[in-house]
Amino acid sequence: MSRSLRFACRQGCIDCCNTRGYVYLTDEDLRNAAGFLSLSAAEFERRYVYRTRHLLRLRKPRDKQCPFLSAQGCLIHSVKPTQCRLYPFWPEIVERAVDWRAESARCRGIGKGRVIQIGTAIEAANQMRVAYPTMY
Repeated sequence: MSRSLRFACRQGCIDCCNTRGYVYLTDEDLRNAAGFLSLSAAEFERRYVYRTRHLLRLRKPRDKQCPFLSAQGCLIHSVKPTQCRLYPFWPEIVERAVDWRAESARCRGIGKGRVIQIGTAIEAANQMRVAYPTMY
């Protein structure tokens, strides 16, 4: 992989939010979203979270990928989950050039904008490992 990457979110783009999969949460993500919505953590979890032994994830509505996704974008953008905040700097995307290039088919911001040093991208990817240790 080159020593740098280019990336910039494209205004109004919600392509990453419409990708099949789940939105995983840390306990801190849960508390932040609950506070943003003026809910207790327990109430937020009851309404929006599916919990397993090792993971928390947002419940997925039948008609979209995330309960907080609207046509205008993320309704909790300022407190969006770690997974969302770090995209596309996930280990499975940044660690191999071929995977970064492949992700550009889904993300119009890859290859655009400012230069991101590979070390910075790897540091961000490592935040995913810390946030979701059972996934990596």
